Amino acid sequence: MAGLILAGGRGERLGGTIKSELPVGGVRLLERVAARLDGCSPLLVAHGRIAPGLLRLESRMIGVADLDGDYAGPLAGFAGAIAYLKTQARPPELLVSVAVDTPFLPADYVARLVDKLGEAPAAVAAYGGQPYPTNSIWRIGRFRDLPEHVLAGTAPRSLKSLCAQAGGHLIEWPAGDAGDPFANVNTPEDLVVLEQRAAAAGAIRN
Repeated sequence: MAGLILAGGRGERLGGTIKSELPVGGVRLLERVAARLDGCSPLLVAHGRIAPGLLRLESRMIGVADLDGDYAGPLAGFAGAIAYLKTQARPPELLVSVAVDTPFLPADYVARLVDKLGEAPAAVAAYGGQPYPTNSIWRIGRFRDLPEHVLAGTAPRSLKSLCAQAGGHLIEWPAGDAGDPFANVNTPEDLVVLEQRAAAAGAIRN
């Protein structure tokens, strides 16, 4: 099972900062997310149009670029990852993806996705009825042709559309006291709220 961290966001509403470098609870987002994908190999990081050197990838991480063309965002990063995995002698069966700005991924993130995927080609994590298409699981063999469709301009324009078109489904996470496990960082206000959440979680553990 491969892992994919979608880290191409430039954080325009955060002053143009590289999202993966933002710290939450004293740990940068890239490291927080990677910890939840510890059992995935290879561990890919889609860096979009950001120079991979700026992400300070760990030694176990492999940077993958978007494919050439007019696609951008998570779909382009996902297609780049599929293109890379197709070059492997024995590609993994499954690919688990996650947005880099999701600092509170649940501990059972990968296990629950695998357990609830069933026979479907793909599934998207959801909480409170809200889908999070970047946090998802995919059967690599069912999407082998995606890079070619992206280059031809015939692929869906989003991961949500791609999953729906393939017949995928949602995997709902149970409600918990900690709140939305897929809350992400888009604005300075989001960052403040998530920092407060990290501080509260640290206080509870101590």
